[in-house]
Amino acid sequence: MTAASFRARVRAGEVLAGTFIKTPAHHQAELLGLAGLDFAVADAEHAPIDLAAMDRLAAAARGVGLPLLTRVPALDPVAIAAQLDLGAAGIVAPHVRGPQDAEALLRAAEYGRGQRGFSPSPRAGRFGTEDAATYRARADAERVLVAQIEDAEALGAVDAIAAVEGLDALLIGPADLALSLGCAGPDDPALREAIAHVAAAGRRHGRTVGIFIGRPEAAAAFAALGISLFICGSDQSLLLAEAGRAARMVRASRTE
Repeated sequence: MTAASFRARVRAGEVLAGTFIKTPAHHQAELLGLAGLDFAVADAEHAPIDLAAMDRLAAAARGVGLPLLTRVPALDPVAIAAQLDLGAAGIVAPHVRGPQDAEALLRAAEYGRGQRGFSPSPRAGRFGTEDAATYRARADAERVLVAQIEDAEALGAVDAIAAVEGLDALLIGPADLALSLGCAGPDDPALREAIAHVAAAGRRHGRTVGIFIGRPEAAAAFAALGISLFICGSDQSLLLAEAGRAARMVRASRTE
């Protein structure tokens, strides 16, 4: 799958399954791509994934046709450009609280806005083998930019965020959103209302909406709200779940 077709699938609202990568090992990207996931997100916000690790992850992901986004720690233009230079398919920006944050993401990521530093020599520019103008146009056409909605403050501005032209998707972060709202737990009615509110804003503005889910079984209920982009757990949680299942099954086979 090319990055361009991935962006088209995101924008079309196709139901897509992905996961976070939290282990700084390129094998994880290869394995997840071979498993058939639609995308993955390297978590440089909450995991020890530095530029060197991301370089290897991006190369491995490209080798198996897995679109790999990066969740950056903050809206730092230098960090965002570096991730895209390495070949990330796009950026997940945490804690987008208003349209000004979404605009800052676009300025940092797009050459056409005149603020991203340009070099055709990294992997994204095919190591200088592509015409510079062609590369700039392709980079802006292919990138996927996702604004994470995970703060109570963002709920009042979510329509304005969703209306920002050039943004590809909103991503609901239920854990931080619940914390910000003071919810008692994941089933708190206030959190459910907030999720529905973000989903409705996405529908009003024709913007794709995604959400993090801990279990794939949770996807159906959110899909009913029009949510189509799902980040299900992480490489670590998937490994833990499957290893635990294997252990339980083997132990259950013991005969007295």
